[in-house]
Amino acid sequence: MAPYPNSRNKNFNRNRGPKGLRRNERIKAAQVRVIGPEGTNLGVMPPHKALKLAKDVGLDLIEISPQARPPVCRILDLGKFLYEESKKQKENKPVGNKLKEVKFRVSIDQHDFETKLRRAEQFLYRGNKVKLTLQFRGRENEHKQLGFERVNLAASELEGVSSADNPAKLVGRQVTIVLSPLPSQKRQLKFSLPEDDFEDVEDED
Repeated sequence: MAPYPNSRNKNFNRNRGPKGLRRNERIKAAQVRVIGPEGTNLGVMPPHKALKLAKDVGLDLIEISPQARPPVCRILDLGKFLYEESKKQKENKPVGNKLKEVKFRVSIDQHDFETKLRRAEQFLYRGNKVKLTLQFRGRENEHKQLGFERVNLAASELEGVSSADNPAKLVGRQVTIVLSPLPSQKRQLKFSLPEDDFEDVEDED
């Protein structure tokens, strides 16, 4: 039997299989629906007959849909099956729960401001928290209120996808506010489309 990555991982052994997964002699249903190695439906039969078919080709009989009536089993290599399931779980793992930072300047022009908002909106739409940061430089320190106004405007423009954790605050020479994404079903994009591509790289002010 050909080896596959992770076919000997800590969650199973060849005698029992992973927790909760029935295979071979552990399948106890009176009848099972059998899917062959190539995905063809071989029909309904007793598990001992299905197991013989699996052993004849050097593979395992794996119960993939225990809640079906009758349960659905497939003739596969157990190591390959677990490897593919592991890949699916990794691919379906939500991308989010990271803190992203988007930086502004007091003197930012409208086009660049909207570009920053689009970037922040995409981060939030994908489930990430976003920290909006406005850095004061030189004489800009004399106009801190303008910084608060700019950050609060950005936060209000992003209300379709987020809510502020706390009011904007001054930390040293910068004003910051942290936004958390709304529940996925409530997120409404204003500056971009769900399918828009964007580069997930470090932001620059």
